[in-house]
Amino acid sequence: MNDFRYKPSSHSSYSFPKRVMIGVGIALIFILIILLIGYAFHVVLLILAGSLIAVLFRGASSALSSWIPIPQGWSLAIVLAGFIGFFVLAYFLLAPQVSEQATTLSEELPKAYDKFKGQLEDTPWGNRLTDQIPDRQTLQENQGSLLKKGFGVFSSTFGVLADIYVILFIGIFFTAQPALYTQGIVKLFPQDKRARAGEVIHKTGATLFKWILGKLFSMVMVGILTAIGLSLLGIPMALALGVLAGLLSFIPNFGPIIALIPAALIALVEGPSQAFYVVALYMGIQAVESNVLTPFVEKKMVEIPPALVIISQVLMGVFTGVMGLILATPIMVVLLVLIKMVYIQDVLGDESVEVND
Repeated sequence: MNDFRYKPSSHSSYSFPKRVMIGVGIALIFILIILLIGYAFHVVLLILAGSLIAVLFRGASSALSSWIPIPQGWSLAIVLAGFIGFFVLAYFLLAPQVSEQATTLSEELPKAYDKFKGQLEDTPWGNRLTDQIPDRQTLQENQGSLLKKGFGVFSSTFGVLADIYVILFIGIFFTAQPALYTQGIVKLFPQDKRARAGEVIHKTGATLFKWILGKLFSMVMVGILTAIGLSLLGIPMALALGVLAGLLSFIPNFGPIIALIPAALIALVEGPSQAFYVVALYMGIQAVESNVLTPFVEKKMVEIPPALVIISQVLMGVFTGVMGLILATPIMVVLLVLIKMVYIQDVLGDESVEVND
């Protein structure tokens, strides 16, 4: 009876040092691939951020063209002029006050931090807690040492500016000629799948447009409610804190917590009761945003389960940093549209699942 078990040839076997070198080489290649994916994913995030700008402008111009019978080019020009005019008007009306209050806020926050730490030290449990909290001087020294690492302060600033530059120009190019890029993506698919690919791209863009509009509306409302509420409570720098709360509300779950910290510290200078009222105010606004504004926005778009949002934020924040945390929700919107259309509808054949556009 023939023995069909594999017997390695003495000529083909590798010595132990060679096997070690091969294993190390494979591990290095694997690590290199992971690093390349990490760097490439940062580029993907930049492309997504630029695409959001293009989706906003193109979606608004398409909506205007459907309301008013004018060419797409003219509607896009009107939309761009409207956005520029709005920001210029907001700059002249709010920028001086916000800038002055932001400067004062940056000066008062360290004092409020020291006072908060001093109040904690007055209690036994707080004294043990403050041993784990670095003082302001240590924080400043650590910040300085961190900034000096790598390529230094200039490279850090240059990197942020370069990212903004790339995002803006990607948004401009996508806005100017969206068909050039969408048709290029569609042509990557087989001919019998191109119509469906175009439909998926259209649905994804339409869903992102509604999500962006809803998020902008939510941000404006959060900023206004926060500024009004802080003003009624007599908290200084209410306008700057309101603008900060509105901007950070773009980041679900974590943004409101980050916005609360400076407001609570400033209120603590006025007294513990004021800090309590500020915390209650932010919690109330967050409840309104979560239970009223967000359901109103998501009523006609893809609904994102809250647990998935948190999971995506944690994963994106850990692996890609701040930009991943900011863009985690729109990435989840895109993934849900793709899963519903490409997998559930096309692969599983379940047409009962629909994607609103």
